[in-house]
Amino acid sequence: MLDTMETLCCLAGVVGGEDEVRDYILERVMPYADEIRTDPMGNLMVFKKGAVTPAERVLLCAHMDEVGLIITGFSDDGCLQFDQAGGIDRRVLMGKPVYVGPDRVPGVIGARAVHRTTAEQRKKVPPMNEMFIDIGADSREQAQKSVRLGDLAAFSDSVVRFGDGFVKAKAIDDRAGCATMVELIESELPCDCWFAFTVQEEVGTRGATVAARNIQPDVALVLETTTAADIPGTGGKDPVCRLGGGIVIPFMDRGTIYDRQLYQMLGRLADENGIPWQTKTRIAGGTDGSAMQRSCAGTRVAALSVPVRNIHSMSGVATARECEDQYRLAKLFLEEMAK
Repeated sequence: MLDTMETLCCLAGVVGGEDEVRDYILERVMPYADEIRTDPMGNLMVFKKGAVTPAERVLLCAHMDEVGLIITGFSDDGCLQFDQAGGIDRRVLMGKPVYVGPDRVPGVIGARAVHRTTAEQRKKVPPMNEMFIDIGADSREQAQKSVRLGDLAAFSDSVVRFGDGFVKAKAIDDRAGCATMVELIESELPCDCWFAFTVQEEVGTRGATVAARNIQPDVALVLETTTAADIPGTGGKDPVCRLGGGIVIPFMDRGTIYDRQLYQMLGRLADENGIPWQTKTRIAGGTDGSAMQRSCAGTRVAALSVPVRNIHSMSGVATARECEDQYRLAKLFLEEMAK
């Protein structure tokens, strides 16, 4: 499970450019799938038969896209101007290595040198239009030979295991959920199930809207990650959830009120099988569940989220145990659907 997630995290799949991730997943799941669909948005939908056909059409969902940057211009001295693709806290950008475009041109994010800023400017994070990506070009013309307007820039893809079962990587949101679904497809399933690997979640659950209309599920389980603000210096205030506190089963976020019966069922399954779990202590964030819930005639939706520190950055941190517990609880969910 962890190896699959780490491989997925190393792939470039900035929102709107998920091809590399989709191609890898397709290669992995094709030998196990009974049906495969794609759509003009770029969603990958996989059906696999299980031991029984449940009374309701069941869908598991995870998004392939990650946050990143999009190139918007060139400076005369050969640097790249950019904006965000997906929600990024610009405080995490300074000095970070990136890869730009389909040729993976290496670059580094920079801004005006500190000795050329005023005391007032040093108190604030520079806006993105005052940052740049340095790709080693010395003129606008040279930069344009390597990079085009609209090219996407992904964070550097290093993965580090550290401490007692911790892992650091970019794009854990939501390659953790994608890894869980790949591993499930490669296993024996308790019941028939659709799997939707969606695109453009980070800019408003756009892919899930289309995938839900295509599959028309009765029940959907969203496999996601969520913000763990349990870092030192916060005094224990508003952590949302905590690493090591267990898989997150949310009852509500800013986009979805999750089905009460499914929420209670997942909590019961976790308790009965010794899987630690927690819920979010703040109504924040959103998932593909908001699109699934409102699709067609309506869909009953639940979610399982891996807690992640430093989410939407190149240094997301999760625990191996909670990634594996997402897989375990999703499998138990399918066993319950089989009944």
